[in-house]
Amino acid sequence: MNGRHSGRPTLEEVALRAGVGRGTVSRVINGSPRVSDRAKAAVEAAIAELGYVPNRAARALAGNRTDAIALVIPEPETRLFAEPYFSDIIRGIGAELADTDMQLLLTLIRTPKERARFAQYLAAHRVDGVLLVSVHEDDPLPDLLEQLEMPAVLNGRRSDLESVSYVDADNVGGARAAVAHLIARGRRQVATITGPPDMYVARSRLDGYRQAVEAAAGGLDAGFDTALVARGDFTEEGGRRAMRELLVRRPGIDAVFAASDVMAAGARAVLRESGRRVPDDVALVGFEDSAIARHMDPALTSVRQPTEEMGRTMARVLLEEIAERESVRRHVVLATELVQRDSV
Repeated sequence: MNGRHSGRPTLEEVALRAGVGRGTVSRVINGSPRVSDRAKAAVEAAIAELGYVPNRAARALAGNRTDAIALVIPEPETRLFAEPYFSDIIRGIGAELADTDMQLLLTLIRTPKERARFAQYLAAHRVDGVLLVSVHEDDPLPDLLEQLEMPAVLNGRRSDLESVSYVDADNVGGARAAVAHLIARGRRQVATITGPPDMYVARSRLDGYRQAVEAAAGGLDAGFDTALVARGDFTEEGGRRAMRELLVRRPGIDAVFAASDVMAAGARAVLRESGRRVPDDVALVGFEDSAIARHMDPALTSVRQPTEEMGRTMARVLLEEIAERESVRRHVVLATELVQRDSV
């Protein structure tokens, strides 16, 4: 081309200059992670050298693309803004999408009317994919996404048989490690505050608690005892209510595993009101290792889950599904880690 170009550079010319195929150039432009660093660098250099500008409108029409992703959180705004978990997830998703052309649309679904309205929005294909956070067992949205063949990734899953792509943490293993730690420290009446039973994450953390208790039955006053299990809802007030129930049922409990840091904060407040000291009288462990855990007094021992990395991975998996349009579902489970502090 002798350093000159008679018209607007084309995708084919970018591919020729970069020494790659047209499909590779398209994947780089679309933000697909399935491109080697070397190929991506070559394409980006060719784009800069040629002054290539993607015709986004034409590309969207040709590929039925909107360049938009919906982040759906079926929870009230009080939870969204009160719990660090959601902000960490959103931060991870935003970081992964920062270098792409995708717009992130935050959608809160709190009522059946809002759910029906969003279903119509999806049916009109106004987004290229959906990220769904805080998955409940009876939520019809994942099934609708499958019916519409809409690329989607869940944060967590509805059951062991989940058919939609998801990114989750090792909730069973994390809970088991937390309770085993309490038992190893000589605690003999270990209670738990669970999340809502219609959420797989809550059931998984209860399973981990049960496994640890049953494995160490000889070192406890009793094996698995339903009187030591109180239902919460992943809110601070839910943790307060559950802790009050536990103290009425079993005044002698000397340890509590709360299935979230937020509920642990509620439990700690009730323990303090009742004159019980943490950890002297009652040891306390949470789950998530959020800022709440680090700022509690005493600092809370908690199971760290890589929440921000979960958000990044969700976005990465969704971008792959949008770019490749494959029917293969991806199931990713990230490791957890017990972080020991002063509450045990």
